[in-house]
Amino acid sequence: MNPFLALIITFAVALIELRLLDYFAHRGWIDSHLSRKLIHILTGPLFVLCWLLFPDVWYARWLAALVPFAITAQFALIGLGIMKDEASVKAMSRSGDRREILRGPLFYGIVFVFMTLVYWKTSPIGMVALMLMCGGDGLAEIMGRGIKSPKLPWSKKKSVAGSLGMFIGGWVLATFILGVFIGAKVFTVSFGSILLPITIIAMAGTVVESLPLAEVDNITVTLVAVLLGYLLF
Repeated sequence: MNPFLALIITFAVALIELRLLDYFAHRGWIDSHLSRKLIHILTGPLFVLCWLLFPDVWYARWLAALVPFAITAQFALIGLGIMKDEASVKAMSRSGDRREILRGPLFYGIVFVFMTLVYWKTSPIGMVALMLMCGGDGLAEIMGRGIKSPKLPWSKKKSVAGSLGMFIGGWVLATFILGVFIGAKVFTVSFGSILLPITIIAMAGTVVESLPLAEVDNITVTLVAVLLGYLLF
């Protein structure tokens, strides 16, 4: 496909998904906590799947990275109060304070820009790290809030159910995305060979996410996944 057409389609997919969830949250059809995490879970896989639309030209990763860069820049403008967007604030913040967007959501976007430029389709490391951040960290809060379970002894704000969600969400998304790229012949390895590395990385990410660190999971989980990826892939 023409790389610029691929860019337009990728932008369209990202904006439609974000605006739909913003609209649902603004209308009160879903609460802000759920919309925030659905954005966290869905945006990444949809974006990475769109990488398959780009041809193998040297500047393809730079074009693709424009999508998270533009969205992240918008997040920054909204968080700083320069741009007014109440629907986005309600969808992406826990308390309705626009400044919350300058933490978790902004880190999320920055990580996506960096991982796209560094790893692109040339290595599974970036994809696994991104899917662990998206599916794992996203499902952790949904299950942690929705399922009553004991709190973790070393982190009283986190629970066993949340950690289970972290592992399941990260493992499933990473396995699915790599499976698609293996099926598309981007990676010439067997599907079975990726299962153990992904399992180990998901377990390590679960441990890191369980630590009593606020607002930096998007960075710490991704960093651990990348480091392990170099050892296991």
